[in-house]
Amino acid sequence: MEEIKKDISNEQEKEELSYEGSALEDKPRDVVENLQNELNQQKEKYLRLYAEFENYKRMVQKEREELINYANEKLIKDLLPVIDNFELAIKHSVGELNSSWLESMKQGIENTLKEFLRILEKYGVKPIETVGQLFNPEVHHAVSTFETEDMDDNIIVEELRKGYLYKDKLLREPLVTVSKKPKPSSESETSHPSGAEDEKN
Repeated sequence: MEEIKKDISNEQEKEELSYEGSALEDKPRDVVENLQNELNQQKEKYLRLYAEFENYKRMVQKEREELINYANEKLIKDLLPVIDNFELAIKHSVGELNSSWLESMKQGIENTLKEFLRILEKYGVKPIETVGQLFNPEVHHAVSTFETEDMDDNIIVEELRKGYLYKDKLLREPLVTVSKKPKPSSESETSHPSGAEDEKN
């Protein structure tokens, strides 16, 4: 009887050991899976941070390039009224030259203006073409219209103030006059109804 009890006890011990062994085998597998999941999460987090950092670097580089490219913008913009004054002086001197001295002064102003514009062009400043061009509201600023039958609507007929580009950027918009077709007169304004004169008489 005692031997039977010992056998049963041994069998129970074996079963318990077998169960504990399988539990120990499962435990490392769970740990590995958890570690793998954590590693994947950290990897995704790293990739997101890396992408954000690359975007930040590109943005800083772009801002830096803009700063370098347009560093002189304020100075050049402040100089534009000087050009305006030169051009006005030349424009108003026409027809009032009574001596060679005035002619020489006009020539000197013109040469100074040309040199000034040449230097600005060297730094990327160019005047915007206007007269004869199609009006573009993104570039030109219309301050008046001129009615004419000789050209289509929205053609620039006069430049009142020059506009300038600084590299690819609009530095100052030109002030212009734009063509406009006259409105056709109504029939009542252009002709009398038949018999109207007879009724008056």
